[in-house]
Amino acid sequence: MSILKNKKGQGLVTGIVAGIGGLVITVIVIFLIVSTLNGAGLLTTGSAEQNSTDQMITNFTTGVNNVSNKLPTVLLVAAVVILFGAIVLLVKQSRAISGTGGAGL
Repeated sequence: MSILKNKKGQGLVTGIVAGIGGLVITVIVIFLIVSTLNGAGLLTTGSAEQNSTDQMITNFTTGVNNVSNKLPTVLLVAAVVILFGAIVLLVKQSRAISGTGGAGL
């Protein structure tokens, strides 16, 4: 029953999920702000500000495409780290139960 009380790996999973969720929410909010400012008609067509806004939208789109291309790799690395963490916790728990403490097989 001590394995249920000891949740050391939970912080890692929570951090990864919260980080990815925060990144997605931040990108969505930035897109909403930029598109709202661009669609409000506050800037005159052909002005330097309008050109800057258009370039910002293009840069955000390019950046999101770059991140989305690398996202499967990041998720794979996170899954491997979580898997190794689970293996370490299982070996530690197995040694604690068997009483060997790593003194051999």
